[in-house]
Amino acid sequence: MTPGALDARVLYARFPAAADPAAAWRGAAPAERARAAGDARHLAALGVRALLPGEPGWPRGFSDLRDPPRVVFACGRLPERGRAVAIVGSRAASPYGMAQAQALACDLARLGYTVVSGLARGIDAAAHRGALAVGGASVGVLAGGLDEVTPHYHRELARELCVRGGLVSEIPAGAPLHRGGFVERNRLIAALSSAVVVVEAAARSGALSTAAAARRLGRALFAVPGDVDRPTARGTHALLRAGARLCERAGDVVQALEAPGGSGETPESRLLAALGPTAPTAESLAQEAQLALDQALGVLLALEWSGAAEALPGQRWRRARP
Repeated sequence: MTPGALDARVLYARFPAAADPAAAWRGAAPAERARAAGDARHLAALGVRALLPGEPGWPRGFSDLRDPPRVVFACGRLPERGRAVAIVGSRAASPYGMAQAQALACDLARLGYTVVSGLARGIDAAAHRGALAVGGASVGVLAGGLDEVTPHYHRELARELCVRGGLVSEIPAGAPLHRGGFVERNRLIAALSSAVVVVEAAARSGALSTAAAARRLGRALFAVPGDVDRPTARGTHALLRAGARLCERAGDVVQALEAPGGSGETPESRLLAALGPTAPTAESLAQEAQLALDQALGVLLALEWSGAAEALPGQRWRRARP
């Protein structure tokens, strides 16, 4: 048995005392090896791969955690942290919250961001579906194994995510080990992303643990306000009082992540860096961002839809005012 074999990595995830996958395999009882081999066959049939820290495909944001996973099990494509935004919130979401999550995910996906969430009902599902609806990418972070999607009625959604994005978990196989596994999973959602947006959350919502993880990791934290008498707005309003940034639209997130003087790695960030109070023309913006005029106009329209840019008479543009 080699350290790279999937069944050895399944055992390594299950036995934290083992020094590496090969040691986990050597120390396992025959019954444990047989169980791991069966799980590995099932995972391989699903296209799941097991990644160790530092290997190609390992999410670099996980290394920021105080307790990073020993192994992550993934299918599909995982995003670069700088192009990923988490949208999380209440399972018992209101129609308002569902609409806000879906619209936010649509706009972020149109701008090239991958939407990360937990595949739960309510806000999570609305965010995943919003990104997929516009042909964007979305990633689900599961509390159990990728072979047993929870909740079961989201299995088809999980398959769709693997086509346009992916799934990831630190649990090798099976259902979530315990109720606390969902809270443990939430730190991975925050670590995988450059920002976390909480859309609806009650005073004791699990989404608040994702927000707390975002703060520990130094990720940008946003909250969407709700009705003052709605129970699922109390958690988001508490976040706002504690310093979370107000999120009314995708542009609020984009402006924070792609501020002037940023990396300039994408057309969106280059155009945002070029936008300013002087309202330059689309042609001059295209030249400064080193884009063709038709490409610049398409990106500017997407930024306008998301609320990050404003169109002015004479084909002039400026950064949207906060």
